[in-house]
Amino acid sequence: MGKILFPLIILLLGAGVGAASGFGVRHLFGPPAATAKAAPAKVETTLVPLPRMTAPLVLPDGRLSGYAAFEEQLEVPIEDAARVTAELPYLQHAINMRTYRIPLAAGRDGALPNIDVFRRVTLDAATEAFGRGVVRRVAVTQAVPA
Repeated sequence: MGKILFPLIILLLGAGVGAASGFGVRHLFGPPAATAKAAPAKVETTLVPLPRMTAPLVLPDGRLSGYAAFEEQLEVPIEDAARVTAELPYLQHAINMRTYRIPLAAGRDGALPNIDVFRRVTLDAATEAFGRGVVRRVAVTQAVPA
């Protein structure tokens, strides 16, 4: 029995000493404590609704397939909400100047609007109308054929 018990005890003691020495080395020479980085300040945002807009549904070959009505909301910082609301006609103008050139029609017959393309058009127009970084996101809340 002593022949079997002695190697088992030596094995357990070796594992204990190894674990203790590893813990000690990590405690003394381990990585430095992570310094707390200042979290970027969160900017409070609000949603500004756009009036209902009608846009032409243009096929990729340039033909007009119909019209679609869109309702959207813009996510903007609270301090810019009043200015964005007052300058919405400039945004609508910028959107109108883009929609006839960009194929917005989707589907086989072109009767459905491509919502993702219209969202990108609105975001590009918002950058032109209000400046870079004012509009965080665009949410298309409704898109129906007109």
